[in-house]
Amino acid sequence: MGTPGATLSAYRDKQSQARSILEAAKRGPLQSLTDRELDVREQPLTIHPRPKSVRAWVRFGPEAIRVDARLVRSSPLAAGIEFRAGDRTFRCWVWGNAVTLDDVDSRA
Repeated sequence: MGTPGATLSAYRDKQSQARSILEAAKRGPLQSLTDRELDVREQPLTIHPRPKSVRAWVRFGPEAIRVDARLVRSSPLAAGIEFRAGDRTFRCWVWGNAVTLDDVDSRA
């Protein structure tokens, strides 16, 4: 377990990110890849029973924001992620190179 200062800092970071997500969501809808982009008829889809912590770039309308998320599905080129802000859960598909594996749990 981290120091009280580190724990407080992580909490503030999480709260700041939630505010940023909710503000961005007011300015535009969450963008997600289409079935055509995912090529759902030809590409295999993996459902991850134990989602991994990731950092991902997402778009709300024209605004890009980096979020702490969970990788819940994937295809050879894309990642299905979910993330929370306040009491809302957001889900979308992003290109795989918009996602990096990250041990976000160690920051909490």
